[in-house]
Amino acid sequence: NVGKSTLFNALIGDQQAAAENYPFCTIEPNAGLVSVPDQRLHALGVMNESVKVVPTIMEFVDIAGIVKGAHEGAGLGNKFLTNIRQTDAIVHVVRCFEDNNIIHVDETVDPLRDIEVINLELILADIAQVEKRMAKITKDAKLKKHDPQEMALQKIEAALGEGRPARTADLTEAEMESVKGLMLLTMKKVIYAANVSDSDLATGNAMSHSVKDFAAGEDSPFVLVSAQVEAELCGFDEEERAEYMEQLEVKSEDFGLPNLVRAAYDTLGLQTYYTSGPTETRAWTIPKGATAPQAAGVIHTDFEKG
Repeated sequence: NVGKSTLFNALIGDQQAAAENYPFCTIEPNAGLVSVPDQRLHALGVMNESVKVVPTIMEFVDIAGIVKGAHEGAGLGNKFLTNIRQTDAIVHVVRCFEDNNIIHVDETVDPLRDIEVINLELILADIAQVEKRMAKITKDAKLKKHDPQEMALQKIEAALGEGRPARTADLTEAEMESVKGLMLLTMKKVIYAANVSDSDLATGNAMSHSVKDFAAGEDSPFVLVSAQVEAELCGFDEEERAEYMEQLEVKSEDFGLPNLVRAAYDTLGLQTYYTSGPTETRAWTIPKGATAPQAAGVIHTDFEKG
């Protein structure tokens, strides 16, 4: 997870999150609002000669990385796992570069091992949560009789016992709804962000390719990023950015923060609709599949009521 706070700072365009070169540099979570990249929004603004163009936004939270034993409290693990529970999805920043000057908590760089450690800690934390809830259901006959949660927990427990995340359990809609309140860590979707050096940004490297294959194997999104490059780009104007990326032989649409934001937006099942006129062009966020009245209700609840 080296590069998390650096990427977070680049996302929000500010240096508010500590990004030092030592484990647990981030203790308290840092939150920031990020505009969702959208060329259609700006095209509409130009078309209607809008005075203001307002993008839709997402909130990203920089949470400290966890280490082996986190489910038992290692490395302030309990605190960090609680922070993760509050999120809707997880961006797992995976180190995919060698640099003797940057500390790795395990002393060697192995992205698949790092992924396995994090995923196992999340699974073990969920097992404890599921077992605790199952024990309560067993004691409460009324709860067992009327709540579909028991069947959901049995399916989830089986998946976790096989080393699979809770999101792979085959749950009905009612079962899925019944366990939402548990905020299981492995029920959250994961985006894998392979953090490479500037020299590997154009094509990736063997380590990032292994992460990409792993992500594909569990049907999770993958994004190639370089915290080093993103940190440098923050201080450039548009012309300097274009020149720098040309030197690296990369295109802005092929990597980096805009792709990460779009991946997060898609992973959460969100889409955008627009209102546009001379005064303002604005992007609004709605869930995929929302009806026209529901979309209107985002602007004002009275519109949805009709």
